[in-house]
Amino acid sequence: MADELALLVADVYEAAGALRRVGEALAAAEGQTQARWQLMSAVSEQPLPVARAARRLGIARQGVQRIANDLVRDGLAEYLDNPDHRTSPLLALTAVGHGTLDAITARATTAHRVMAEGIAGSDLATVRELLRRLTRQTDDWADTAGQARGARPKARTATTREEGA
Repeated sequence: MADELALLVADVYEAAGALRRVGEALAAAEGQTQARWQLMSAVSEQPLPVARAARRLGIARQGVQRIANDLVRDGLAEYLDNPDHRTSPLLALTAVGHGTLDAITARATTAHRVMAEGIAGSDLATVRELLRRLTRQTDDWADTAGQARGARPKARTATTREEGA
């Protein structure tokens, strides 16, 4: 079983790389990068502090801060006062940012239709459930292993948080 899991991990990394390359191309068609696209998507429905957006994306706050500043500089996002924390403003998309995100999302929707041709929806749902379960179990193992070493538990992934795990 461990060998199969190791092979699955390799396949997931390979798929992630292929999807990342496609994502970069989709975003580039609108003059953006995949990192900017991901951050715009993360704050599209609700303005978030940069630190919270970083946790949601599972990446370092400093990198997200740089991207956020670039989005603001380019008029795609803006900082809003945060009523809950004076020194941690909320990052929100501007109308131009929403338009850019919508254009990238439309390109992605078209690409996803083509990429999914010949794959049953039920197969995709099964794979998604398996990946969510593997993510939860991996997070649980990492939390337990970290606690055994006296380390602080790691932040949960967006997927596990959304499911209330």
